[in-house]
Amino acid sequence: MPKGVMLSHYNIVAQARQGEKGDLRTISWDTDAQLGVLPFFHIYGLVIVLATSVFTGATCVVLPKFDLEKACRLIQDHSITFMYVPPPIVLALGKHPVVAKYDLSSLRWINSAAAPLSRELAVAVWERLKVGVKQGYGLSETSPAVMLQLPEEWWKFQGSVGRLYPSMEAKIVDEDGTELGYNQSGELLLKGPNVFSGYWKRPELNKDTFTEDGWYKTGDIFYCCPKGNFYITDRKKELIKYKGFQVPPAELEAKLIGRDDIADVCVIGVWDKEQHTEIPRAYVVLKPGVPETEAKAREIADWLNAKVAPPKKLRGGVRFIKEIPKSQAGKILRRVLRDQVKKEEEQEEAKAAAPKAKL
Repeated sequence: MPKGVMLSHYNIVAQARQGEKGDLRTISWDTDAQLGVLPFFHIYGLVIVLATSVFTGATCVVLPKFDLEKACRLIQDHSITFMYVPPPIVLALGKHPVVAKYDLSSLRWINSAAAPLSRELAVAVWERLKVGVKQGYGLSETSPAVMLQLPEEWWKFQGSVGRLYPSMEAKIVDEDGTELGYNQSGELLLKGPNVFSGYWKRPELNKDTFTEDGWYKTGDIFYCCPKGNFYITDRKKELIKYKGFQVPPAELEAKLIGRDDIADVCVIGVWDKEQHTEIPRAYVVLKPGVPETEAKAREIADWLNAKVAPPKKLRGGVRFIKEIPKSQAGKILRRVLRDQVKKEEEQEEAKAAAPKAKL
């Protein structure tokens, strides 16, 4: 059931004022222009893209629907200087051949959010375009930004989603609610003027979402380094549980996407009846011209398995698909893929159980 996030005018105005200490201090109304590629019905597009332009006066060139070649042409024609995008667009800018046809030298920086971004992708864009790709983190419930890398720090703290926004408080806790120290992973809890008041007409959900002393439980797994930079590991609910070990799919995806033969990838947990546990499986979109063979699947799995700890190995193997299901904001829809897998497994079980015709 959809959740109605209750945000006030105060939340949004607070978010704009918080941004003055981040990206907004680098944006000028008379010299900057951004490309609006995110839907305005999504909090990322509505506040970070649209409201940023309104607040700063900077030009916003809007695309009704993302098209890579059209986006590149608009960057060239309108001298776009900055962009807020999800990782799939970063992937396209770093690897798609059509990008080479256009002059994108006006770009000063790109901000990636909505899903974790691998170091390999950020480096690929830098090597190709000489444009820094920094990261941020936020949720609909926080209006949305919580953390942001400064443009000048993207290379120094690669992999980080940045520092905490002004006027915000954060702590990282274990499953018992005990606060953890630096470099220890746990759930991120937040307080601040941009945090929502609750979900519309969902009192039971609100009770589970906030602690008794008012901290918002994000459901995301983080750690913080001593310099104050935050790093996201994964969504708490998306972690794969292999025999009690927590396996973050985003970590495996970040390694796989660095291969030259992979265009896109999604890792999910599939249930193994014999071991009675979830096991990681990679769903891979190969680049054009790369054959979808069993040998290629084994090659990819063996390559990754040699680079990760035993619980993180692709015991569920590699499966090839034509497209990774994603939202319009670029988030991987793992639930959709899980539903597809479940349906396929049910069909295979039904086929195996069906009586065979006698000759």
